[in-house]
Amino acid sequence: MIVHGIGAAKHDKLQTVEIDLVIGPNWLVTHDPAGLVSDDIGTELDHSARVLAKGIAWLTHAVLDRAVDRYMPVIDELDAEIEELENDVLDHAGTSRGRTVLMRILAFNRRLQELRRMSIHQREILLRLSRGEVDEMPAETLPSFRDVYDHFLRNHDIAEGYRDLVTSALDAYLSVQSNRMNEITKTLTLMSTVMLPLTFIVGLYGMNFKHMTELEWVWGYPAAIGFMVVVAIGILLWFRRRGWIGGDRESER
Repeated sequence: MIVHGIGAAKHDKLQTVEIDLVIGPNWLVTHDPAGLVSDDIGTELDHSARVLAKGIAWLTHAVLDRAVDRYMPVIDELDAEIEELENDVLDHAGTSRGRTVLMRILAFNRRLQELRRMSIHQREILLRLSRGEVDEMPAETLPSFRDVYDHFLRNHDIAEGYRDLVTSALDAYLSVQSNRMNEITKTLTLMSTVMLPLTFIVGLYGMNFKHMTELEWVWGYPAAIGFMVVVAIGILLWFRRRGWIGGDRESER
């Protein structure tokens, strides 16, 4: 039997550990390079050999139960991280730090995909044990293996739910970024709209025709400047009345 335990979920990667079990009538050989499960069970057996006295099936159950229990701390880490990720999406999407947030979303999704691929195969193994398809497991141990399977299935369902949350976070990131881009475009458009009539006035009076009465007028330059100021203020007041700048009229009312 081959199962996988999880050490941690930090650094944008799952730290998985392969645990190999060879089960016999009255012996159990485990290969746990990181000591993720075997160290705890060895310590427990040093204090009490009660589990070992029950038989190899119960010892196998202890190994699988410890391996499944290692999932819950990782699930809690993922839960805290996805909450922080959702807050960062609202704060930094569309800013200079937005790319970092997007990379974190994609890395988080990649970890969930890895966890899902691993869980699918492990779920089948635990399901076969809970159904009594392994001859070395007596009938009295089946309820305990069903409990391990149910525990693992709950963790798997929570991880599946996180995939929906990550998808929602990605959609929210794109939506916030699009909204902020629209605000920038709106600001630039309003600035261009204000400058357009001013540019027309400057171009009109910049023509070097001889018979332009304003060219010989002493107050021509101040009058042109004043006219442009009046036009600009008029446009801005109209924008404000439409609710395009300075807040919405309905909210102000």
